[in-house]
Amino acid sequence: MTLLPPPAVRRRRRVLASTLASTTLALAVAVAFAAVSPPVALALGLAPAATPAESERATTTQWVWPVPAPIRVVSPFRAPPTPYASGHRGIDLEIEPGAPLVAAESGVVRYAGMVAGRGVVSIDHGGGIVSAIEPVDPAVATGDELAAGAAIGTAARGGHCEGDCVHFGVRVDGEYVSPFRFLGGLPRAVLLPSA
Repeated sequence: MTLLPPPAVRRRRRVLASTLASTTLALAVAVAFAAVSPPVALALGLAPAATPAESERATTTQWVWPVPAPIRVVSPFRAPPTPYASGHRGIDLEIEPGAPLVAAESGVVRYAGMVAGRGVVSIDHGGGIVSAIEPVDPAVATGDELAAGAAIGTAARGGHCEGDCVHFGVRVDGEYVSPFRFLGGLPRAVLLPSA
């Protein structure tokens, strides 16, 4: 003969199982949505946490996009599980070859030249923050001081963007972070009336 627990215990177990199932479902939906939207991942706390200093630097100045509008993200940032594992340490932005590129924030050009057969411009923004963009035909030189929005060159060919995009990455104290932390997410689309 099987003894059943009292009705109160059975009810608590059902409530606990229901709560656990709904929490698991909500978390799964949040993780799936965050995987598609880096700003949402950051807002939900599913992206790597920013240090207090990084949070302060990221909120004091919103960067400008390094490519002309309209902004189209071809491939988002995907943090590697370990420093040497595969991932996507930046974002790929759609652009036509020869289109102008600008500094996302003021800083000093740390490097402008060829790396592994493609042009790269790296800018030190101070406070341990460095951005880099590739492939680019640089119009700047190492040591140049730049204001946010200053021309740095034009989009070129090379790397994993077969001529239709550029790769934009940001490091804080040597660690790659999502550029969305500084860019503030994608700009809103605005529909204009037809003529």
